[in-house]
Amino acid sequence: MDKSKRPFRKSKRSFRRRLPPIESGDRIDYRNMSLISQFISEQGKILSRRVNRLTLKQQRLITIAIKQARILSSLPFLNNEKQFERAESLPRTTGPRARNKWTRNPN
Repeated sequence: MDKSKRPFRKSKRSFRRRLPPIESGDRIDYRNMSLISQFISEQGKILSRRVNRLTLKQQRLITIAIKQARILSSLPFLNNEKQFERAESLPRTTGPRARNKWTRNPN
């Protein structure tokens, strides 16, 4: 049988349709912290629309709600818990500072 005359075959892989993360009854608002926290990474960044599986309108509303929550201090701008732990474990050196060779010596 010639390639051009073969009937079109569908792949046998099953496709599982993912459910949207926001139901129609959910209200996208800066006070709905349980909903907003689903769309923020561990570092405190807003996740992209492709990762969230949201529509364009939903992503805009989520972004606005997250920014409002950050301004009202309901949500931190950054989540730097790991960074603070690392900074505290480093030893601090206290000693004489090296002089800058470009500064004038008053003596």
